[in-house]
Amino acid sequence: MTLVKFNNNRNNALLPGINDVFDSIFNDTFFNDRMMARVPAVNISESENYYHVELAAPGLKKEDFKLSLERHVLTISVEQSADQQETQRDYSKREYRFNSFVRSFTLPESADAGQIEATYTDGVLCIDIAKREEAKAVRRQIEIK
Repeated sequence: MTLVKFNNNRNNALLPGINDVFDSIFNDTFFNDRMMARVPAVNISESENYYHVELAAPGLKKEDFKLSLERHVLTISVEQSADQQETQRDYSKREYRFNSFVRSFTLPESADAGQIEATYTDGVLCIDIAKREEAKAVRRQIEIK
């Protein structure tokens, strides 16, 4: 999986007061509601034999998801039409609503693209991607002489 580290080092700022002004503006609830990511959160982990991707998407059905793999890029997409939304309530605030989203992940060379399994239970889409045999960790006991 491709990981990018985020550096939140404020000591390198040219004008330290400017960061405080922008933080106060963009941390306001008015902006947070509009700038909030409209894609579900993802956890990525690795075990001895698999890479695991867990995508939190409650309120959907497994038929709503479309998974595709092209050139080592795994794409998860959901597209819901507007007629699936409940129209009998007047919401004062509505935060969880996915009309559509797309998440893409670049698989490492050690992933076996032919062995990918996905399940959707309790609002979490779990994708298990097998590792190639040569990428699996080799463990052996070393004798001390």
